[in-house]
Amino acid sequence: MRFADSHCHLSDRAFAADRTAVLARARRAGVHRVVTIASDAADARAALELARAHDGIWSTAGIHPHAVNGSAAGGDIGAVRDLAGHPLCTAIGETGLDYHYDNAPRDAQRRSFARHVELAAELGLPVVVHSREAAADTAAVIRESAGRVTGVVHCFTGPGELLAAAIDAGWLVSFTGIATFRSFDTTLARDVPRDRYMIETDAPYLAPVPRRGRRNEPAFVPHIAAALARIRGESLERVAADTWANTERFYGLVGGESSRAEGARPGGDPQERGPSP
Repeated sequence: MRFADSHCHLSDRAFAADRTAVLARARRAGVHRVVTIASDAADARAALELARAHDGIWSTAGIHPHAVNGSAAGGDIGAVRDLAGHPLCTAIGETGLDYHYDNAPRDAQRRSFARHVELAAELGLPVVVHSREAAADTAAVIRESAGRVTGVVHCFTGPGELLAAAIDAGWLVSFTGIATFRSFDTTLARDVPRDRYMIETDAPYLAPVPRRGRRNEPAFVPHIAAALARIRGESLERVAADTWANTERFYGLVGGESSRAEGARPGGDPQERGPSP
């Protein structure tokens, strides 16, 4: 079986001492495609360097809502745009809204999120969205951008109204190790069509059971897939195949290269999406 980790942070300093070993363990676990997600402009440069240095890795460019400040909604977006022009950079983000920690003023977060969505539309790239305790505002942005951009609500834990907004707009959601926790609302995973979800580690955060409490890493993706297989009443092979295909389609991944190098559009055209099976 092949697995894809659709969202992790390989550039995080938690991997500084053993990144090569982490990647080797991922391959041994069957994880052959990894998208490393940026948190700010400097991190996007580091993520792109990792993608350039290793087969089977792609990157994104964006500014996390925790990192939003006066320049993030303005000057830094220019650096994001430049980095997003590289063929191995396959999405805009991580952007979005975090009303739990409120590390940045909410109006600044909303402005930055809107600029990221506009940039994604301009470049024909999908957008990777963080949403915590901001479901109503996130859903509003998704509805407003429907038909112009596609995206994924990463680390999805609800509510159902946000899932409905994402599905209606042709977006995806992705599940982390939280899907292995007893507190997880399993109806969320059961209700997602086969072509509208991905799996991710969000490493080094959110290690799944039975690795909970440890540093997370891409090699742990199969634990998340196994939990979703149990929840959905499907085989592990089915979940692995579906999430591999969904990650490939969403990010435009082909072999060891991004299909953008051949002129394809990652995420597809949301206006050309057919109904879910």
